[in-house]
Amino acid sequence: MANVGGFFKNVMSEMRKVSWPKKKELTRYTVIVLATVVAAAIFFAIVDLGISELFRWYLDL
Repeated sequence: MANVGGFFKNVMSEMRKVSWPKKKELTRYTVIVLATVVAAAIFFAIVDLGISELFRWYLDL
């Protein structure tokens, strides 16, 4: 059980060393992540639509 206490003490020590982002940086990173997710979703939706149309065209032959 003493090891558990030492573990959490070391965790707290390491967390104090972490360089946390400022509010402006955090906002910028959040916008970048959301824009990337939206762009990827649109890309995959278009690819999925294209592949679906190709299969429909092929099956109608």
